[in-house]
This record gives sequence, structure tokens and C-alpha cells, in this order.
Amino acid sequence: MVTRQTIFDYIEDNYGVKPEYTFKSYPKYAALKNLQGKWFGLVMNVPREKLGLSGTAEVDVLDVKIDPELGSILREQPAYLAGYHMNKDHWLTILLDQVDDQTALQLLDGSYQLVTKKGSRLS
Repeated sequence: MVTRQTIFDYIEDNYGVKPEYTFKSYPKYAALKNLQGKWFGLVMNVPREKLGLSGTAEVDVLDVKIDPELGSILREQPAYLAGYHMNKDHWLTILLDQVDDQTALQLLDGSYQLVTKKGSRLS
């Protein structure tokens, strides 16, 4: 299980960025932006039923930008969903209580690379 703090420490250590809390209505939602201001992730606490899951408790999730083919493959596994409140083909929602640190951080790295590379149509 990966935690919010693990993600926040990782992005600061590796990309020199800190989470931004830009949503007044959702004070725990943390936008992850590269140095050019492009989003490469979003950490949220979302009620399970809004994700189509059973129960009413909130779950921490990480949205990352992803290659549509890889996203299609990952969404066949229970820890991954179509991007919550994002483009369903280009974003993936990761249930943080169901993945290990290494997996989540690799997907976060991929997302960062997708939005940071020059001329990216996906960013």
C-alpha cells in the first residue's frame, strides 16, 4: 500500500515539485504539476461508491496520465479504474490501498514523462 506522503516525498525528491491544494471544496485533493505547470497526477480521497465500488468509506486514489493501451490492460485489474473526473482513455485511477509503492511510483514516473516530453499531444 502506497501512502500520500510517500508520493509527495517522491515527487519532491525526484522532480523538485510539491503538491498543490487548489480546490477549495476539496481541501485534501493534491494536484501534482511539473515545473511547466502541467498536471501529471492528482491525489484524492473519494467515496468508494463514486468509483463504483462497494461501501461508503473514502479511499485514497492517484490519477496518472497513461498511454491508452497500457491503461486498457491495467483497468482489467481490480486496483485500477478509468480516470476519475479525467479523460477516461488517457488517465488512470489507482486505488492506493491496493498497490505497492514501486508500482504506483513507476506509473507516476511514466505520467511525468508523458506530460513533460516536448510536443506531446497527450499533455
